[in-house]
Amino acid sequence: MGRHRGTRAPRIAIVVPCFNEGETLVQTIPILKGKLGDLIAASRCDQNSIIVFVDDGSTDCTWDLVKAASCKASGSIIGIRLAINAGHQNALMAALDFVADRVEASISIDADLQDSLASLEDMLAAYQDGAEIVFGVRRSREADTVFKRITAAFFYRFMRLMGVDAIEQHADYRLLSRAAMRNLRQFPEYHLFLRGLATRLHNRVAVVEYERLPRTAGHTKYSLRKMLSLALRGITSFSTYPLRAISVVGFIVFSIGLLLATYAVISSFAGATVPGWASISAPLYALGGIIMLSIGILGEYVGKIYEQVKARPRYLVDEIAGDE
Repeated sequence: MGRHRGTRAPRIAIVVPCFNEGETLVQTIPILKGKLGDLIAASRCDQNSIIVFVDDGSTDCTWDLVKAASCKASGSIIGIRLAINAGHQNALMAALDFVADRVEASISIDADLQDSLASLEDMLAAYQDGAEIVFGVRRSREADTVFKRITAAFFYRFMRLMGVDAIEQHADYRLLSRAAMRNLRQFPEYHLFLRGLATRLHNRVAVVEYERLPRTAGHTKYSLRKMLSLALRGITSFSTYPLRAISVVGFIVFSIGLLLATYAVISSFAGATVPGWASISAPLYALGGIIMLSIGILGEYVGKIYEQVKARPRYLVDEIAGDE
């Protein structure tokens, strides 16, 4: 895989983006603190390793819980509060920017802890063996609803069809080395899709499989609308297939129109009656729909260019707690 890093325990940061996770953090904070203590005791990570919670503009008690925990933790828990809701990917990026020069590796995990903490040892072992990126990949989706399984399967297949190089059954549970985090800084995308970017940061990668646990508190923040938005962001960030599809569809429609025109001319010379309004209006409606869809696809790409060239910050930090 690459160079072996030896037996020295690395300083790590467990980064946790949070949005209205007050109900969940009551359990998550002590569990993560205990897990980090176990890793330190087992010499899997340095005693100065930290946990970083990013409050992504929550409106509940999330920040109060994070700030209180950071005040009691003597530097082992750090809280970052964003001024406004920047979105999960940007909140995660805020944490990675913060820790990139402070630790040797980061491990990102969702606040609900459905991604099994038992896999942390395997991730760190892969890192010690030379991996710069370690992807946490789910073994199965048996704990999900049927609807969730179907939509997730469709999501990954559609992303592959569109040419997006994303790891199947991998969300945002991953280890990034300092080198990978610094490489990530060189990608200035305003619309982040870290699941796609992570595969481009380094070629020394490893995969750790785990069983996803049921949620014990709170509720998921990824609705169907947000999943569709995430898919659209991934496709338009990494693939030009939709633009090429417009050209293909345009050529097909042009060919059909040319054949129909040829048929009409031949029919008129043969004295046959050309079909009536239905055969004319139906293609017009279909063509109009294709034109509107094509404009919409082009608009998505132009809109992303418009937002990118403004070079606005991806997130705004309001307050940091626990950073000595």
